[in-house]
Amino acid sequence: MRLAFTIQRYNPELDAAPHDETYRLDVTRGMTVLDALIRIKNELDGRLTFRYSCRSAICGSCSMTINGGEKLACRTSVRKEWERHGGITVGPLRHLPVLKDLSVDMGSFWGKVRAIEPWLRDENRPAAAGPAGAARFHNVDACIMCGACVAACTVHEVDKSFLGPAALAKAYRFVADPRESGHARDARLATLQGPTGMWDCTRCNFCVEVCPKDVQPMEAIIRLRRASIEAGHDETGGARHVVGFRDLVARFGRLNEALMPLKVIGWSLRKFLHILPLGIRMLLKGKVPNPLHSSMDGPERVRALLERDRR
Repeated sequence: MRLAFTIQRYNPELDAAPHDETYRLDVTRGMTVLDALIRIKNELDGRLTFRYSCRSAICGSCSMTINGGEKLACRTSVRKEWERHGGITVGPLRHLPVLKDLSVDMGSFWGKVRAIEPWLRDENRPAAAGPAGAARFHNVDACIMCGACVAACTVHEVDKSFLGPAALAKAYRFVADPRESGHARDARLATLQGPTGMWDCTRCNFCVEVCPKDVQPMEAIIRLRRASIEAGHDETGGARHVVGFRDLVARFGRLNEALMPLKVIGWSLRKFLHILPLGIRMLLKGKVPNPLHSSMDGPERVRALLERDRR
């Protein structure tokens, strides 16, 4: 069967903007997108540039955008893509600088991984943990650093300084490691509190959808946030939102949207005046609960659930 492959081409040294080129290729049973790209390069256009190495979904080199989603070309079936989308379109990872064609500059990606110091900090750590310790990582250590999650991240799309799901998931791997001392763990969590850190994630879940190794970076970020709050880092807006949400549900059995903003800003007159117009709009839209409304039935059951989850 002969199929058309539409590939984004771009050479920053020669081209003013990216453009698509279409190649027609006879495909065989079991062919992957990477197999097709190699044949296109060898048989049709030797200028085509892309990365690959292991061809076994281990190295992460061939991560690219295929039919609008971040995927490893070496494990993406041509037949399944054609049946699902009616065509094959291939481009570089999004939101990363293109070096040429399908190859992107991963420098910023590796810089963010280095920024979280991906090693155990404490020199006087205890002996290596056994299998029970390894289980705490929740598969985060399976990450192959392909960059798919960063390319899919909606926060990284608008803020390139955001550490990103891969680096934050890697940070959780060391927070969860029982060989790191409590002091080193607390210091690691403290460095992730500011802007571009763990609280900037919007939980869009795209990183989970595209991860080829089921690392589930968003879930790792949530566990990172939980560990941060348990360690006493609860002064950021994100931490205040989580704690305030829980406290209000425990108190009323449901969310009180009028009190929620006050939980986030704390005792700050300046911030209160800043959100006051929001409160007025909420009142006019009927989003402020009537203080005289009847209480919800069974709030103690909600509190029991929250306490069980905390344990």
